[in-house]
Amino acid sequence: MPIPTAKLFLSLLTLSLLTLSVTARPYVLVLSQEDFKDDVPSDPDSAAEWDEFGDSDSHKSEEDLDPGSWRQIFEPSSTDPQPQSETDALYYSAASKLMSGDARLIEEGSGEIEAASESGYSAAQSVLGFLWGMGLLRERSKEKAFVYHHFASEGGNMQSKMALAYLYTRQDMFEKSVKLYAELAEVAVNSFLISKDSPVIEPVRLHNGAEENKEALRKSKGEEDEDFQILEYQAQKGNAAAMYKVGLFYYFGLRGLRRDHSKALSWFLKAVEKGEPRSMELLGEIYARGAGVERNYTKAFEWLTLASKHHLYSAYNGIGYLYVKGYGVDSKNYTKAKEYFEKAADNDEVGGHYNLGVMYLKGIGVKRDVKYACKFFIVAANHGQPKAFYQLAKIFHLGVGFKKNVPLATALYKLVAERGPWSSLSRWALESYLKGDVGKAYMLYSRMAEMGYEVAQSNAAWILDKYGERSMCMGESGLCTDAERHQRAHSLWWQASEQGNEHAALLIGDAYYYGRGTARDYERAAEAYMHAKAQSNAQAMFNLGYMHEHGQGLPFDLHLAKRYYDEALEHDPAAKLPVSLALTSLWVRKNHADSLLVHIIDSLPDVYPKLEAWVENVLLEEGNATILTLFACLLTVLYLRERQRRQAAVVAGEVAQPNRPNELGMPALI
Repeated sequence: MPIPTAKLFLSLLTLSLLTLSVTARPYVLVLSQEDFKDDVPSDPDSAAEWDEFGDSDSHKSEEDLDPGSWRQIFEPSSTDPQPQSETDALYYSAASKLMSGDARLIEEGSGEIEAASESGYSAAQSVLGFLWGMGLLRERSKEKAFVYHHFASEGGNMQSKMALAYLYTRQDMFEKSVKLYAELAEVAVNSFLISKDSPVIEPVRLHNGAEENKEALRKSKGEEDEDFQILEYQAQKGNAAAMYKVGLFYYFGLRGLRRDHSKALSWFLKAVEKGEPRSMELLGEIYARGAGVERNYTKAFEWLTLASKHHLYSAYNGIGYLYVKGYGVDSKNYTKAKEYFEKAADNDEVGGHYNLGVMYLKGIGVKRDVKYACKFFIVAANHGQPKAFYQLAKIFHLGVGFKKNVPLATALYKLVAERGPWSSLSRWALESYLKGDVGKAYMLYSRMAEMGYEVAQSNAAWILDKYGERSMCMGESGLCTDAERHQRAHSLWWQASEQGNEHAALLIGDAYYYGRGTARDYERAAEAYMHAKAQSNAQAMFNLGYMHEHGQGLPFDLHLAKRYYDEALEHDPAAKLPVSLALTSLWVRKNHADSLLVHIIDSLPDVYPKLEAWVENVLLEEGNATILTLFACLLTVLYLRERQRRQAAVVAGEVAQPNRPNELGMPALI
């Protein structure tokens, strides 16, 4: 069985755990031999806190795993439980109004949420905490937001636990945040598949820099996407592979589709009839989880066994899992479970490595060996297996096998927790945005932003900046004023920058430098640019060079200015023109200090806005632009004709008098 050697394991290891986004930096974990502990417990009972396979809640639906979820609003289904009490009905009515995009209904919903929370309804308390934190139709109060989230968390609300865990992490209170993230990560793991890895559905970033991310949005249009319509047409015509893919899209809610387990089941069954083996494995998952169908472990075992006979090695993980738990088989059988996990691992199926790691970590059917278990987890983590991140987080949290490292455990737990059932908010927000309901999208992204999702923070901030009043941003006494909207966007960008979003850090720097939505502060601008520069942002490097050149927020230092300009060019070749101009400015400033040319260069920032306004208001006005375009074309034609005439005259002169210079002793102009 392929497994890394002890020498490799104990040497420097680098795990690229998760790339957060296109603009955020990759999260990298580096381990060395010093991180290992020699006093590893050998008694299985000494680690009673480890569950066998962490599925204590696997029988629960996503609604149960995320109580108070808005799934009933966004993904209604005939099988969804209906509100059982007046408080339930009041809560869901209020939640719908809050996302209506209508100022009057939002105000009504806010009042209804308060009424529902007074009865101790934890989901309503959670939303009320969110409203206090946003300052929606009330004076913003972090204290009251914390109190309501605390009570909601005590009542079992997962979204409030996410919000508190993120709040504690920002304040470096890792002992508190790690406990919450550990609980949330466990719930997230329980929602994952038992055989193959659940696809990682990262939140879509609405923007690429300052522009809309059109390519990513084009791929997320769900049933309106042309590619999906072609795929569905092929499936309807009997293409088995297309049937499987359509079923997969509906099962996981991929590419902007609204998740529908019933449709997924229907397409998988049709695909199986056509001989598509991959659908067999997903049918095993569906019956094991009771997703859109009554749970039946016996049928799950049968479908997984059929899939494994078609060389779908990930199905071995599901079979092994059923033997570990004793579901759908005669009895628990750890020996058989281990054999199936080894078959999966031998065929490069990372889930097999993870499951073997769990067996050795707990001592299930084998002698407990924590270091050996860690080898398996590292292999799985190197392939992006989220369950492996969870186990490594647990190891660092408890100090089993590795030295205890609570901040690292917190970061790993957070990566897993953000894939829990509550991440559906991102899918609903994107769906709303694509339908043009910007206000609803903003509200949903803001809810996720409070829970610590970096992409949601930047998306919500971008919506505020781009759409202004259309964002339906509600302030203390109605629609947000410009000042409230700028302040809220500023806060969201700052949070995103703290989590590695270099574009957000750059925007924060610009806000302080130009005084957009906040008081102008060159020192804080420099601080933000330094934050973006640490993430290798060329624009931030250029800005720092400029500030050193002019002594704005940073010491006047031409040598440091040149260094930053050079760094900007090294990191982005496209910066050649601005860097060349900046270096020319440096040379002039160094060799001709206090000259007229230096004063002209220093006056350019004041002249540029006026020139920009003139171009926008005069040159780019539709009628003027047309006239100027025609005039430019006329000048171009006249120039080309004159040039052609001169060239012809020169050629004629050279033929007649080839050795005669012109009268001024200068080369002829062409």
